[in-house]
Amino acid sequence: MKSCLIVDDSKVIRKVARHILETLQFQVDEASDGTEALDRCTEFAPDVILLDWNMPVMSGMDFLRAYRASGAASAKIIFCTTENGIGHIQAAIDAGADEYVMKPFDRETLETKLQIVGCI
Repeated sequence: MKSCLIVDDSKVIRKVARHILETLQFQVDEASDGTEALDRCTEFAPDVILLDWNMPVMSGMDFLRAYRASGAASAKIIFCTTENGIGHIQAAIDAGADEYVMKPFDRETLETKLQIVGCI
């Protein structure tokens, strides 16, 4: 079974994403900020991470850079955010994101992104 870590400060977004992922047969864990997500990644090596951009404590970009620099960072990263400028998208890809999805997203959109990164 594939696993996913949802990293978002919004409890509602985490709940919606969890529901979608569980219907796609993913094992799901959650974190509310980048620092918590780094801790979770040491306990639970996810196949894919859904990552919010704007979060307290540690932003998605800061998490992404720290995670990719950790050496054991093999999960696919899908940024899930409201930041839709081409500069934001390019910065995320340059920092190591594998895909980018705009909020709000639905099951079909998320499933497509998961297929693109090879997780389903």
